[in-house]
Amino acid sequence: MSVLTHVLACLFGMGSWVTICGLWVEIPLIVSHTPEGWYLPSYLSVIVQIANIGPLFVTLMHRFRPGTLKETAVIYFIVSFGILASFLLAFFWSERVEVQGVDRSVPLLLLTFFISIVDCTSSVTFLPFMMQLKTKYLTTYYIGEGLSGLVPALVAMVQGVGVMDCVNASQILGSNETLLQHVNASDHVDYLVPQYQPANFSVEAYFFLLTAMMVVCLVAFVLLNNHPAVLKEHETKHNNAGDSISQWKTKRTEQKPMIGFHRGHDKPKSSFGTGKYSWLQVVYIYVILAWVNGLTNTLLPSVQSYSCLPYGNQAYHWSATMANVANPVACFITMFYLRRSLVLLGLLTSVGSLIGVYIMGVAVSSPCPLLVNETSGAVLMVLAWFFFIFILSFVKVIIAVILRDEGHSALVWCGAVVQIGSMLGAVTMFPLVNVYDLFTSGDPCNKHCI
Repeated sequence: MSVLTHVLACLFGMGSWVTICGLWVEIPLIVSHTPEGWYLPSYLSVIVQIANIGPLFVTLMHRFRPGTLKETAVIYFIVSFGILASFLLAFFWSERVEVQGVDRSVPLLLLTFFISIVDCTSSVTFLPFMMQLKTKYLTTYYIGEGLSGLVPALVAMVQGVGVMDCVNASQILGSNETLLQHVNASDHVDYLVPQYQPANFSVEAYFFLLTAMMVVCLVAFVLLNNHPAVLKEHETKHNNAGDSISQWKTKRTEQKPMIGFHRGHDKPKSSFGTGKYSWLQVVYIYVILAWVNGLTNTLLPSVQSYSCLPYGNQAYHWSATMANVANPVACFITMFYLRRSLVLLGLLTSVGSLIGVYIMGVAVSSPCPLLVNETSGAVLMVLAWFFFIFILSFVKVIIAVILRDEGHSALVWCGAVVQIGSMLGAVTMFPLVNVYDLFTSGDPCNKHCI
Protein backbone atom coordinates (compact mmCIF):
# COMPACT_ATOMS: atom_id res chain seq x y z
CA MET A 1 0.00 0.00 0.00
CA SER A 2 2.96 2.27 0.64
CA VAL A 3 4.16 1.65 -2.92
CA LEU A 4 0.72 2.56 -4.28
CA THR A 5 0.75 5.81 -2.34
CA HIS A 6 4.26 6.63 -3.56
CA VAL A 7 3.16 6.09 -7.18
CA LEU A 8 0.05 8.23 -6.76
CA ALA A 9 2.00 11.01 -5.03
CA CYS A 10 4.50 10.96 -7.90
CA LEU A 11 1.78 11.12 -10.58
CA PHE A 12 0.03 13.88 -8.66
CA GLY A 13 3.26 15.92 -8.47
CA MET A 14 3.91 15.35 -12.16
CA GLY A 15 0.82 17.40 -13.00
CA SER A 16 2.08 20.46 -11.12
CA TRP A 17 4.11 22.09 -13.91
CA VAL A 18 3.73 19.71 -16.85
CA THR A 19 1.73 22.08 -19.09
CA ILE A 20 4.08 25.06 -18.82
CA CYS A 21 7.21 22.90 -19.03
CA GLY A 22 5.69 21.10 -22.00
CA LEU A 23 4.87 24.36 -23.76
CA TRP A 24 8.43 25.66 -23.37
CA VAL A 25 10.10 22.62 -24.90
CA GLU A 26 7.71 22.80 -27.88
CA ILE A 27 8.56 26.44 -28.68
CA PRO A 28 11.02 25.61 -31.54
CA LEU A 29 8.12 24.08 -33.46
CA ILE A 30 5.55 26.71 -32.45
CA VAL A 31 7.43 29.89 -33.32
CA SER A 32 7.49 29.18 -37.06
CA HIS A 33 3.68 29.29 -37.09
CA THR A 34 3.19 32.44 -34.99
CA PRO A 35 3.47 36.10 -36.05
CA GLU A 36 5.60 36.84 -32.97
CA GLY A 37 8.36 34.49 -34.12
CA TRP A 38 11.22 34.14 -31.64
CA TYR A 39 9.85 37.08 -29.65
CA LEU A 40 7.16 34.67 -28.43
CA PRO A 41 9.20 33.33 -25.45
CA SER A 42 9.52 36.84 -24.00
CA TYR A 43 5.74 37.30 -24.20
CA LEU A 44 5.17 33.92 -22.55
CA SER A 45 7.58 34.79 -19.72
CA VAL A 46 5.56 37.89 -18.87
CA ILE A 47 2.27 35.99 -19.07
CA VAL A 48 3.50 33.28 -16.70
CA GLN A 49 4.41 35.92 -14.11
CA ILE A 50 1.07 37.72 -14.46
CA ALA A 51 -0.55 34.37 -13.67
CA ASN A 52 0.86 34.67 -10.13
CA ILE A 53 -2.43 36.37 -9.25
CA GLY A 54 -3.63 32.80 -8.66
CA PRO A 55 -1.22 31.87 -5.85
CA LEU A 56 -1.44 35.44 -4.50
CA PHE A 57 -5.20 35.07 -4.05
CA VAL A 58 -4.86 31.66 -2.36
CA THR A 59 -2.12 32.90 -0.02
CA LEU A 60 -4.11 35.98 1.01
CA MET A 61 -7.17 33.82 1.68
CA HIS A 62 -5.12 31.52 3.93
CA ARG A 63 -3.73 34.54 5.74
CA PHE A 64 -6.86 36.61 6.29
CA ARG A 65 -9.70 34.05 5.97
CA PRO A 66 -8.21 30.74 7.18
CA GLY A 67 -10.47 27.79 6.62
CA THR A 68 -12.73 29.60 4.13
CA LEU A 69 -10.98 28.33 1.02
CA LYS A 70 -11.43 24.57 0.69
CA GLU A 71 -8.07 23.32 -0.47
CA THR A 72 -9.25 20.03 -1.92
CA ALA A 73 -11.97 21.77 -3.91
CA VAL A 74 -9.44 24.28 -5.27
CA ILE A 75 -7.19 21.46 -6.49
CA TYR A 76 -10.09 19.69 -8.19
CA PHE A 77 -11.01 22.96 -9.92
CA ILE A 78 -7.55 24.00 -11.13
CA VAL A 79 -6.60 20.51 -12.38
CA SER A 80 -9.91 20.21 -14.27
CA PHE A 81 -9.42 23.71 -15.64
CA GLY A 82 -5.89 22.76 -16.70
CA ILE A 83 -7.21 19.72 -18.58
CA LEU A 84 -9.70 21.91 -20.47
CA ALA A 85 -7.11 24.60 -21.31
CA SER A 86 -4.58 22.02 -22.53
CA PHE A 87 -7.24 20.35 -24.67
CA LEU A 88 -8.24 23.67 -26.28
CA LEU A 89 -4.58 24.51 -26.85
CA ALA A 90 -4.32 21.55 -29.22
CA PHE A 91 -6.99 23.11 -31.45
CA PHE A 92 -6.25 26.83 -31.26
CA TRP A 93 -2.48 27.21 -30.69
CA SER A 94 -1.84 28.34 -34.29
CA GLU A 95 -4.90 30.60 -34.67
CA ARG A 96 -4.35 34.32 -35.22
CA VAL A 97 -6.45 37.37 -34.38
CA GLU A 98 -5.93 40.80 -35.90
CA VAL A 99 -5.27 43.43 -33.23
CA GLN A 100 -5.01 47.03 -34.45
CA GLY A 101 -4.12 45.85 -37.92
CA VAL A 102 -1.45 43.40 -36.74
CA ASP A 103 -1.81 39.61 -36.47
CA ARG A 104 -1.33 38.26 -32.96
CA SER A 105 -1.46 34.78 -31.43
CA VAL A 106 -4.26 35.78 -29.07
CA PRO A 107 -5.69 32.26 -28.49
CA LEU A 108 -2.21 30.87 -27.72
CA LEU A 109 -1.37 33.72 -25.35
CA LEU A 110 -4.75 33.55 -23.60
CA LEU A 111 -4.64 29.79 -23.12
CA THR A 112 -1.04 30.08 -21.90
CA PHE A 113 -2.30 32.50 -19.25
CA PHE A 114 -4.92 29.96 -18.14
CA ILE A 115 -2.51 27.02 -17.87
CA SER A 116 -0.03 29.32 -16.10
CA ILE A 117 -2.61 30.13 -13.44
CA VAL A 118 -3.13 26.40 -12.94
CA ASP A 119 0.58 25.61 -12.62
CA CYS A 120 1.45 28.64 -10.48
CA THR A 121 -1.46 27.98 -8.12
CA SER A 122 -0.30 24.38 -7.72
CA SER A 123 2.65 25.72 -5.70
CA VAL A 124 0.35 26.89 -2.90
CA THR A 125 -2.18 24.04 -3.06
CA PHE A 126 -0.47 20.78 -4.06
CA LEU A 127 2.35 21.10 -1.54
CA PRO A 128 0.12 21.96 1.47
CA PHE A 129 -2.19 19.07 0.49
CA MET A 130 0.75 16.69 0.97
CA MET A 131 0.56 17.68 4.64
CA GLN A 132 -2.15 15.03 4.94
CA LEU A 133 0.28 12.25 4.06
CA LYS A 134 3.31 11.05 5.95
CA THR A 135 6.57 12.94 5.49
CA LYS A 136 8.17 10.26 3.29
CA TYR A 137 5.63 10.94 0.54
CA LEU A 138 6.68 14.59 0.23
CA THR A 139 9.95 13.51 -1.36
CA THR A 140 8.04 11.32 -3.82
CA TYR A 141 5.88 14.32 -4.69
CA TYR A 142 9.02 16.29 -5.53
CA ILE A 143 10.21 13.44 -7.76
CA GLY A 144 6.92 13.76 -9.64
CA GLU A 145 7.36 17.53 -9.87
CA GLY A 146 10.76 16.92 -11.44
CA LEU A 147 9.20 14.51 -13.92
CA SER A 148 6.80 17.28 -14.98
CA GLY A 149 9.76 18.79 -16.81
CA LEU A 150 11.58 15.59 -17.77
CA VAL A 151 8.70 13.69 -19.41
CA PRO A 152 7.72 16.49 -21.85
CA ALA A 153 11.42 16.98 -22.70
CA LEU A 154 11.82 13.28 -23.53
CA VAL A 155 8.63 13.33 -25.62
CA ALA A 156 9.94 16.39 -27.47
CA MET A 157 13.18 14.53 -28.21
CA VAL A 158 11.20 11.64 -29.69
CA GLN A 159 9.15 14.18 -31.63
CA GLY A 160 12.35 15.60 -33.06
CA VAL A 161 12.12 19.15 -31.70
CA GLY A 162 15.23 21.13 -32.60
CA VAL A 163 16.78 18.46 -34.83
CA MET A 164 18.78 20.38 -37.44
CA ASP A 165 21.56 20.30 -39.97
CA CYS A 166 24.11 22.99 -40.66
CA VAL A 167 23.82 23.87 -44.37
CA ASN A 168 25.44 26.49 -46.55
CA ALA A 169 23.44 29.72 -46.63
CA SER A 170 23.67 29.78 -50.43
CA GLN A 171 21.57 26.59 -50.57
CA ILE A 172 18.70 28.29 -48.74
CA LEU A 173 19.02 31.46 -50.80
CA GLY A 174 19.15 29.44 -53.98
CA SER A 175 15.81 27.81 -53.15
CA ASN A 176 14.19 31.22 -52.75
CA GLU A 177 14.36 33.16 -56.03
CA THR A 178 12.70 36.26 -54.57
CA LEU A 179 15.22 36.47 -51.75
CA LEU A 180 18.09 35.67 -54.12
CA GLN A 181 17.22 38.69 -56.31
CA HIS A 182 17.82 41.01 -53.36
CA VAL A 183 21.28 39.62 -52.61
CA ASN A 184 24.13 41.49 -54.25
CA ALA A 185 26.74 39.50 -56.05
CA SER A 186 29.35 40.89 -53.69
CA ASP A 187 27.51 39.62 -50.62
CA HIS A 188 29.10 36.63 -48.96
CA VAL A 189 26.63 33.83 -48.45
CA ASP A 190 29.21 31.09 -48.06
CA TYR A 191 28.57 30.36 -44.36
CA LEU A 192 26.68 27.75 -42.39
CA VAL A 193 23.17 28.30 -41.05
CA PRO A 194 20.83 25.92 -39.13
CA GLN A 195 18.07 24.18 -41.07
CA TYR A 196 15.55 22.44 -38.81
CA GLN A 197 14.04 19.11 -39.78
CA PRO A 198 10.28 18.31 -39.78
CA ALA A 199 8.92 16.81 -36.55
CA ASN A 200 7.99 13.13 -36.26
CA PHE A 201 4.48 14.01 -35.06
CA SER A 202 2.38 17.16 -34.90
CA VAL A 203 2.15 19.89 -32.27
CA GLU A 204 -1.53 18.99 -31.85
CA ALA A 205 -0.65 15.40 -30.90
CA TYR A 206 1.90 16.73 -28.41
CA PHE A 207 -0.70 18.94 -26.69
CA PHE A 208 -3.13 16.02 -26.52
CA LEU A 209 -0.41 14.11 -24.69
CA LEU A 210 -0.05 16.97 -22.18
CA THR A 211 -3.82 16.84 -21.69
CA ALA A 212 -3.59 13.12 -20.96
CA MET A 213 -0.90 13.76 -18.34
CA MET A 214 -3.17 16.27 -16.62
CA VAL A 215 -5.95 13.66 -16.63
CA VAL A 216 -3.55 11.22 -14.94
CA CYS A 217 -2.83 13.89 -12.31
CA LEU A 218 -6.56 14.28 -11.64
CA VAL A 219 -7.08 10.52 -11.32
CA ALA A 220 -4.12 10.28 -8.93
CA PHE A 221 -5.57 13.07 -6.80
CA VAL A 222 -8.97 11.38 -6.67
CA LEU A 223 -7.34 8.15 -5.47
CA LEU A 224 -5.19 9.98 -2.91
CA ASN A 225 -8.40 11.35 -1.45
CA ASN A 226 -10.62 8.29 -1.65
CA HIS A 227 -8.72 5.01 -2.00
CA PRO A 228 -9.09 3.04 1.27
CA ALA A 229 -5.51 1.77 1.19
CA VAL A 230 -4.12 5.29 0.70
CA LEU A 231 -6.22 6.69 3.54
CA LYS A 232 -4.31 4.42 5.90
CA GLU A 233 -1.15 6.32 4.92
CA HIS A 234 -2.63 9.67 5.91
CA GLU A 235 -0.97 11.49 8.78
CA THR A 236 -4.33 11.95 10.50
CA LYS A 237 -6.12 9.06 12.16
CA HIS A 238 -9.40 9.75 10.39
CA ASN A 239 -10.36 7.22 7.74
CA ASN A 240 -11.50 9.87 5.30
CA ALA A 241 -9.95 12.43 3.01
CA GLY A 242 -11.47 15.62 4.30
CA ASP A 243 -10.18 19.03 3.53
CA SER A 244 -6.65 19.49 4.81
CA ILE A 245 -7.38 22.91 6.28
CA SER A 246 -10.29 21.56 8.33
CA GLN A 247 -8.13 18.73 9.61
CA TRP A 248 -5.40 21.21 10.39
CA LYS A 249 -7.78 23.27 12.48
CA THR A 250 -8.97 20.28 14.48
CA LYS A 251 -5.61 18.60 14.84
CA ARG A 252 -2.68 20.98 15.19
CA THR A 253 -0.04 19.20 13.14
CA GLU A 254 2.14 22.27 13.71
CA GLN A 255 2.74 20.92 17.19
CA LYS A 256 4.76 18.01 15.83
CA PRO A 257 8.33 18.77 16.88
CA MET A 258 11.34 18.96 14.63
CA ILE A 259 14.02 16.32 14.96
CA GLY A 260 16.23 17.24 17.87
CA PHE A 261 13.69 19.62 19.44
CA HIS A 262 12.41 18.39 22.78
CA ARG A 263 9.34 20.18 24.05
CA GLY A 264 9.66 20.99 27.72
CA HIS A 265 13.45 21.17 27.62
CA ASP A 266 13.87 24.08 25.21
CA LYS A 267 11.88 27.27 25.12
CA PRO A 268 10.31 28.15 21.75
CA LYS A 269 12.55 30.53 19.84
CA SER A 270 9.64 32.11 17.98
CA SER A 271 5.91 31.78 17.36
CA PHE A 272 6.59 30.24 13.94
CA GLY A 273 5.45 26.61 13.72
CA THR A 274 6.91 24.51 16.51
CA GLY A 275 9.18 27.31 17.70
CA LYS A 276 12.27 25.33 16.74
CA TYR A 277 13.70 28.21 14.72
CA SER A 278 14.14 31.88 15.54
CA TRP A 279 12.61 34.48 13.23
CA LEU A 280 16.08 35.21 11.84
CA GLN A 281 16.47 31.54 10.92
CA VAL A 282 12.98 31.46 9.39
CA VAL A 283 13.85 34.47 7.21
CA TYR A 284 17.13 32.74 6.29
CA ILE A 285 15.24 29.62 5.13
CA TYR A 286 12.72 31.56 3.06
CA VAL A 287 15.36 33.82 1.51
CA ILE A 288 17.32 30.75 0.37
CA LEU A 289 14.08 29.26 -0.98
CA ALA A 290 13.32 32.42 -2.99
CA TRP A 291 16.91 32.69 -4.26
CA VAL A 292 17.13 29.04 -5.32
CA ASN A 293 13.80 29.12 -7.17
CA GLY A 294 14.65 32.43 -8.80
CA LEU A 295 17.88 30.88 -10.12
CA THR A 296 16.43 27.56 -11.28
CA ASN A 297 13.02 28.72 -12.55
CA THR A 298 13.73 32.00 -14.35
CA LEU A 299 17.18 33.59 -14.03
CA LEU A 300 19.30 30.84 -15.58
CA PRO A 301 16.65 29.21 -17.84
CA SER A 302 16.15 32.59 -19.54
CA VAL A 303 19.78 32.45 -20.77
CA GLN A 304 20.09 28.71 -21.34
CA SER A 305 20.14 29.06 -25.13
CA TYR A 306 22.83 31.76 -24.89
CA SER A 307 25.00 29.56 -22.69
CA CYS A 308 24.62 26.37 -24.74
CA LEU A 309 24.08 27.16 -28.44
CA PRO A 310 27.66 28.43 -29.03
CA TYR A 311 28.78 24.84 -28.38
CA GLY A 312 26.28 23.47 -30.87
CA ASN A 313 22.69 22.30 -31.01
CA GLN A 314 23.51 18.95 -29.41
CA ALA A 315 25.05 20.72 -26.41
CA TYR A 316 21.87 22.74 -26.02
CA HIS A 317 19.55 19.74 -26.11
CA TRP A 318 21.74 17.60 -23.85
CA SER A 319 21.95 20.46 -21.35
CA ALA A 320 18.18 20.87 -21.34
CA THR A 321 17.61 17.13 -21.02
CA MET A 322 20.18 16.54 -18.29
CA ALA A 323 18.84 19.52 -16.34
CA ASN A 324 15.43 17.86 -16.38
CA VAL A 325 16.98 14.55 -15.32
CA ALA A 326 18.86 16.16 -12.42
CA ASN A 327 15.72 17.22 -10.55
CA PRO A 328 14.08 13.80 -10.05
CA VAL A 329 17.48 12.20 -9.42
CA ALA A 330 18.18 14.64 -6.59
CA CYS A 331 14.72 14.07 -5.13
CA PHE A 332 15.18 10.30 -5.32
CA ILE A 333 18.47 10.49 -3.41
CA THR A 334 16.80 12.48 -0.62
CA MET A 335 14.56 9.46 0.01
CA PHE A 336 17.64 7.69 1.40
CA TYR A 337 19.75 10.57 2.65
CA LEU A 338 18.27 13.77 4.02
CA ARG A 339 19.95 15.97 6.58
CA ARG A 340 18.02 18.95 7.92
CA SER A 341 20.86 21.38 8.52
CA LEU A 342 20.83 25.13 8.00
CA VAL A 343 24.60 25.07 7.52
CA LEU A 344 24.25 22.43 4.80
CA LEU A 345 21.56 24.56 3.14
CA GLY A 346 23.91 27.51 2.97
CA LEU A 347 26.82 25.41 1.71
CA LEU A 348 24.83 23.71 -1.07
CA THR A 349 23.24 26.99 -2.10
CA SER A 350 26.67 28.61 -2.37
CA VAL A 351 28.05 25.77 -4.52
CA GLY A 352 24.99 25.79 -6.79
CA SER A 353 25.16 29.57 -7.10
CA LEU A 354 28.83 29.43 -8.12
CA ILE A 355 27.95 26.99 -10.90
CA GLY A 356 25.20 29.41 -11.90
CA VAL A 357 27.77 32.23 -12.08
CA TYR A 358 29.81 30.14 -14.54
CA ILE A 359 26.72 29.50 -16.69
CA MET A 360 25.80 33.20 -16.64
CA GLY A 361 29.37 34.17 -17.54
CA VAL A 362 29.30 31.88 -20.57
CA ALA A 363 25.92 33.35 -21.60
CA VAL A 364 27.25 36.91 -21.38
CA SER A 365 30.29 36.02 -23.50
CA SER A 366 28.12 34.34 -26.18
CA PRO A 367 28.53 33.74 -29.10
CA CYS A 368 32.26 33.22 -28.46
CA PRO A 369 32.61 31.91 -24.90
CA LEU A 370 35.45 29.92 -23.34
CA LEU A 371 36.32 26.66 -25.16
CA VAL A 372 33.75 27.45 -27.86
CA ASN A 373 35.23 25.18 -30.52
CA GLU A 374 36.29 22.44 -28.11
CA THR A 375 34.39 19.29 -27.18
CA SER A 376 35.44 19.89 -23.58
CA GLY A 377 33.50 23.18 -23.62
CA ALA A 378 30.27 21.40 -24.56
CA VAL A 379 30.83 18.63 -22.00
CA LEU A 380 31.58 21.18 -19.29
CA MET A 381 28.40 23.10 -20.06
CA VAL A 382 26.23 19.95 -19.94
CA LEU A 383 27.78 18.97 -16.60
CA ALA A 384 27.34 22.51 -15.28
CA TRP A 385 23.61 22.48 -16.01
CA PHE A 386 23.20 19.01 -14.51
CA PHE A 387 24.94 19.79 -11.22
CA PHE A 388 23.39 23.26 -11.02
CA ILE A 389 19.87 21.79 -11.05
CA PHE A 390 20.88 18.70 -9.04
CA ILE A 391 22.36 20.62 -6.10
CA LEU A 392 19.64 23.27 -5.88
CA SER A 393 16.88 20.66 -6.22
CA PHE A 394 18.42 18.96 -3.19
CA VAL A 395 18.13 22.29 -1.35
CA LYS A 396 14.46 22.63 -2.31
CA VAL A 397 13.57 19.23 -0.88
CA ILE A 398 15.43 19.85 2.39
CA ILE A 399 13.56 23.13 2.86
CA ALA A 400 10.22 21.52 2.00
CA VAL A 401 10.74 18.75 4.57
CA ILE A 402 11.76 21.28 7.23
CA LEU A 403 8.70 23.45 6.56
CA ARG A 404 6.44 20.42 6.36
CA ASP A 405 7.22 19.65 10.00
CA GLU A 406 6.58 23.29 10.87
CA GLY A 407 2.96 23.02 9.78
CA HIS A 408 0.43 23.60 7.04
CA SER A 409 0.75 27.38 6.97
CA ALA A 410 4.52 27.05 6.57
CA LEU A 411 3.97 25.01 3.40
CA VAL A 412 1.47 27.55 2.07
CA TRP A 413 4.08 30.28 2.48
CA CYS A 414 6.65 27.92 0.98
CA GLY A 415 4.62 27.82 -2.23
CA ALA A 416 4.13 31.59 -2.15
CA VAL A 417 7.85 32.26 -1.72
CA VAL A 418 8.63 29.89 -4.61
CA GLN A 419 6.45 32.03 -6.87
CA ILE A 420 7.86 35.29 -5.49
CA GLY A 421 11.42 34.15 -6.17
CA SER A 422 10.50 33.05 -9.69
CA MET A 423 8.73 36.34 -10.37
CA LEU A 424 11.67 38.44 -9.16
CA GLY A 425 13.98 36.41 -11.39
CA ALA A 426 11.77 36.98 -14.42
CA VAL A 427 11.38 40.71 -13.72
CA THR A 428 15.18 41.00 -13.48
CA MET A 429 16.03 39.08 -16.65
CA PHE A 430 13.30 40.31 -19.01
CA PRO A 431 14.76 43.82 -19.53
CA LEU A 432 18.33 42.50 -19.65
CA VAL A 433 17.46 40.05 -22.43
CA ASN A 434 14.77 41.91 -24.37
CA VAL A 435 15.42 45.63 -23.75
CA TYR A 436 19.12 46.16 -23.10
CA ASP A 437 20.34 43.29 -25.34
CA LEU A 438 22.94 42.22 -22.80
CA PHE A 439 23.08 38.77 -24.40
CA THR A 440 23.95 37.85 -27.99
CA SER A 441 22.41 34.68 -29.35
CA GLY A 442 24.76 31.78 -29.86
CA ASP A 443 25.13 30.22 -33.28
CA PRO A 444 24.67 26.40 -33.30
CA CYS A 445 26.65 26.32 -36.57
CA ASN A 446 29.35 28.61 -35.21
CA LYS A 447 32.71 28.11 -36.98
CA HIS A 448 34.10 31.62 -36.81
CA CYS A 449 35.08 32.15 -33.15
CA ILE A 450 38.80 31.97 -32.54
